[in-house]
Amino acid sequence: MPAPKPTQSGAGKSKSAGKAGPSKGSAKGSAKAGGKDEKPAERVVAENRKARHEYEIIDTLECGIALVGSEVKSLRVGRMSLDEAYGRIERDEAWLLGCDIPEYEKANQLNHKPKRQRKLLLHRREIRKFAGQAFEKGLTLVPLKMYFKSGRVKVLMGIGRGRKLHDKRQKMKSDSARRDIEQGLKARRGD
Repeated sequence: MPAPKPTQSGAGKSKSAGKAGPSKGSAKGSAKAGGKDEKPAERVVAENRKARHEYEIIDTLECGIALVGSEVKSLRVGRMSLDEAYGRIERDEAWLLGCDIPEYEKANQLNHKPKRQRKLLLHRREIRKFAGQAFEKGLTLVPLKMYFKSGRVKVLMGIGRGRKLHDKRQKMKSDSARRDIEQGLKARRGD
């Protein structure tokens, strides 16, 4: 990239005239051009809070999802629901069912069906691993959250075992006790 031209024309050049600082468009001074340690920004579109209550999540996996244009635009507006969604594996393909992405209001006849099946984009070995766990132990594939990562829509899928009513109550008690302990410690530190 050539150095920016000095604003003055003529003989009155200073030493720093040819060396300007990093411009807004250059990668040198921007926060995005940091080291490899920085994660790309994630923008969460929807979370399935019920899933952590209803299921004991054993393993998670980030996967892509095949969407049409109006679905992506609807997600960018932030409209969707994962409440009744679940995953299924059929013929070495992973599918997301029950996920509700409402129609994009500005898309006319080219709109999508809100509750259609959507294909999850996984490697074959990941699909086989999840399928093996699900069939052997009677586990369920559950979407935990959907988010944008580097401009792409990603789904965090979890494989979990359904909780019984007494398990849910026990978890609520342990969570409540943990919160009380944390509040007590916080109050003690403040004194």
